[in-house]
Amino acid sequence: MSAVNLGDILEGDRMVTEIIRIMGTPMPLSPNFSRIPDGPMLLEQPMFLMTTTAQAISGFFVWTALLITCHQIYMHLRYYSCPNEQRYIVRILFIVPIYAFDSWLSLLFFTNDQYYVYFDTVRDCYEAFVIYNFLSLCYEYLGGESAIMSEIRGKPIESSCMYGTCCLWGKTYSIGFLRFCKQATLQFCVVKPLMATITVVLQAFGKYRDGDFDVASGYLYVTIVYNISVSLALYALFLFYFATRELLSPYSPVLKFFMVKSVIFLSFWQGMLLAILEKCGAIPKINSADVSVGEGTVAAGYQNFIICVEMFFAALALRHAFTYKVYVDKRLDAQGRCAPMKSISSSLKETMNPHDIVQDAIHNFSPAYQQYTQQSTLEHGTPWRNGHIISRTHSCSSTRDNEKTLLLSSDDEF
Repeated sequence: MSAVNLGDILEGDRMVTEIIRIMGTPMPLSPNFSRIPDGPMLLEQPMFLMTTTAQAISGFFVWTALLITCHQIYMHLRYYSCPNEQRYIVRILFIVPIYAFDSWLSLLFFTNDQYYVYFDTVRDCYEAFVIYNFLSLCYEYLGGESAIMSEIRGKPIESSCMYGTCCLWGKTYSIGFLRFCKQATLQFCVVKPLMATITVVLQAFGKYRDGDFDVASGYLYVTIVYNISVSLALYALFLFYFATRELLSPYSPVLKFFMVKSVIFLSFWQGMLLAILEKCGAIPKINSADVSVGEGTVAAGYQNFIICVEMFFAALALRHAFTYKVYVDKRLDAQGRCAPMKSISSSLKETMNPHDIVQDAIHNFSPAYQQYTQQSTLEHGTPWRNGHIISRTHSCSSTRDNEKTLLLSSDDEF
């Protein structure tokens, strides 16, 4: 073996040193390549709304709310002793299953822009129905339109900026006041489905995106019209409560009023706030090659998740606010006998019949009926107490299937 040349060894050491120096210096990279990071590679984490955990948590609250509310609806239909009131109560209670299940489906189809808009449209249409039914329920608590007028006619409207009645200074309660309250709620029952239809059409043509406040987008205009309509409906509901709060006190109206108003009005502003937060960048967007969602979808997803959780607590509150237990003892007729009960299916069919809504709309919007009040009478005579018509609550069993409606002339003007 030949001896190793010392010069070759030194030359080899210089080459190694040069290689190490070059390797330690950052080298310019081609634009087609990216530098591999020194540390461990960070994999992209899926958004919370897209995880199984989010679907499981929302599903737990949704199905628990469904069980609570469906049991309550079943008990109302089983003890359907006062259909004039329970018809509206059952309709109000259905807001929990519709809101909860619809929001959960929207969350499951979160990554599909087309589906969640259609689901939310169904949910939003029902909220208009709920406002009208709650006002109608208050009418029934007090014995109907004529009975309410006999209590408040001619009384001055208290002017208060806090209660929104400062513009009504110098006016008195009249049939026009009740007519305004009904018309304001009924208009929302028309405007909301109309806006929902427009939303679906704009969505199909790519002109609608949740949270897109651009003047070329339909979201801005739909939101403005919807906000005016729902504010007018809730303002009328509040005016009615302000005028009859003393008469409604035996029925614990505060919790009922708060629940209906919060579920509808607060959920709307909750969605608006989330859309604004996403627009401002406070809510992160999805940046993934596998998932593509449009503007506003992430905010709508969080809105649906929050509603799923909220409906559980709404179900508990509504169970207490609209309890069925007060109707269990009202099955007795005037002779103290147990009145025959309808089947649950027939009671549900009667509850879902929109005939009363159509008739109410005709009565409140037709010029021929503007100066007439409705009075319900019985074949066995209308109950009176201390010179006033008593509430139907106290005569539910006797009014069953025997109620008729009369129109009484009124010269009041609002």
